[in-house]
Amino acid sequence: MEVPHSVVDFIRDALKEDIGPGDITTSFLIPEESESRAIFIAKVNFVLAGLPFAREVFRILNPSAVFRMFQKEGASVSKGDVLAEVFGKTQVILSGERVSLNILQRLCGISTLTSMYVDRIKGLKARIVDTRKTSPCQRFMEKYAVRMGGGDNHRFGLFDGIMIKDNHIKAVGSIQKAVELAKRSHHLLKIEVEVENLQDLEDAIEAGADIVMLDNMSLTDIREAVKVTQGRVLLEASGGVNLENVREIAETGVDLISVGALTHSAPAADISLKIIE
Repeated sequence: MEVPHSVVDFIRDALKEDIGPGDITTSFLIPEESESRAIFIAKVNFVLAGLPFAREVFRILNPSAVFRMFQKEGASVSKGDVLAEVFGKTQVILSGERVSLNILQRLCGISTLTSMYVDRIKGLKARIVDTRKTSPCQRFMEKYAVRMGGGDNHRFGLFDGIMIKDNHIKAVGSIQKAVELAKRSHHLLKIEVEVENLQDLEDAIEAGADIVMLDNMSLTDIREAVKVTQGRVLLEASGGVNLENVREIAETGVDLISVGALTHSAPAADISLKIIE
């Protein structure tokens, strides 16, 4: 996988933040000519995501560093599994250790949590999708991790999808007016409208929305929304979704279930980097 320039820039900034003018401990202790081999080890079970970005850390520090992956992205790994190895200058390995682990642990946590949600709704038509509730400047990586966990990506940003939310509707005056303006401005993109009740759902459908987000609706209302919609639009359930209720939400018949927790609340996976030579 080719790492986007935006991610490369982010990793460069992360390294600058961590190393600053120089890794003083490593430079004091380790001769410049010293070379080592280090391995990434899983300390718990999780779904793997992020090795290409960990590799980029060492490539930026020293293009001659050799990074070998032993597991596939999206694979379920077990405690004790060796994920990858890096061979090169010892100073480079030690200076890149924390940034590479921070990225890898974060992304594996996201992919693992996503896989748990996907597993909970197995056999049903609904799909688990992410949101824009991501860490600043890490959206590409975090949404990548969602895909590795078996989830799907919602819009990437404000530029690649029309989503009319409550504040848009208040600013414009009505759902009908908001959809009309969106259709007039861009006829090629699908239009999604956020609604909070069944009346607004009907208004959104009549206005010509393609997708309707049911925001924080009760299960009873979600079931009624599916019933009255009869496939005229895609339905997305959002708000208050957790591992305990996600299957019940999926059983209503909605098409999409968006979960902000995938990226804003995923616990980091436990991974270590150990020099072996």
